Amino acid sequence: MCTITLEPPDWPGHRAGQHLDVRLTAEDGYTAEREYSIASAPGEPVAITVERLEGGEVSPYLTEELRAGDELELRGPIGGYFVWEPGDGGPLMLLAGGSGIVPLRSILRHRRHTGSDIAARLLYSARTLPDVIYRDELDQHDDGMQVSYTLTRGQPPGWTGHTGRINQAMLTQVAWPAGANPLAFICGPTSFVETAAAGLVGLGYAPERVKTERFGTIGGH
Repeated sequence: MCTITLEPPDWPGHRAGQHLDVRLTAEDGYTAEREYSIASAPGEPVAITVERLEGGEVSPYLTEELRAGDELELRGPIGGYFVWEPGDGGPLMLLAGGSGIVPLRSILRHRRHTGSDIAARLLYSARTLPDVIYRDELDQHDDGMQVSYTLTRGQPPGWTGHTGRINQAMLTQVAWPAGANPLAFICGPTSFVETAAAGLVGLGYAPERVKTERFGTIGGH
């Protein structure tokens, strides 16, 4: 796993939650293209966080071979649905599964950099505590944001947080009450997203205020 800072020329600027395409072309002309969520906030240098996947066509190159000064073919920014601006309101309910935290990090950094006082909660599902991406950054939030983790594969000694996959009972404990009219963003594997979205709607969230991104659409393979 690594975060790569890019310097695309004539970058028009991006919105929190958007993504971009990375295309690699081999010497024989073969091309491989993958979509990556933008990890940085608007106004920051463009960054993507890449998880190396065994058998992947793009992630091994980006995580192991790419060097400073190398050129990449990019297309973006892309997407206008899974985005957030302070004017969109809240409170924000963010749910991440694994590397689904990447676009949510962009949203959280945008919230902080704009000085927004919109309340936010994050529920992050990871296999183990070391698998939590941006853990130091998330744990340093001191602006009233509430961060909760649930660990699905193993817990450290003395762990007092949530365990196992998200379910209705966990969402009832962590999520904003529906009466607050929250705006939810969910990103992760398909099963995670479907469970989380159904759970929030089951709690009374307005379906049109539950925005989702699934791996395979955006995921960085």
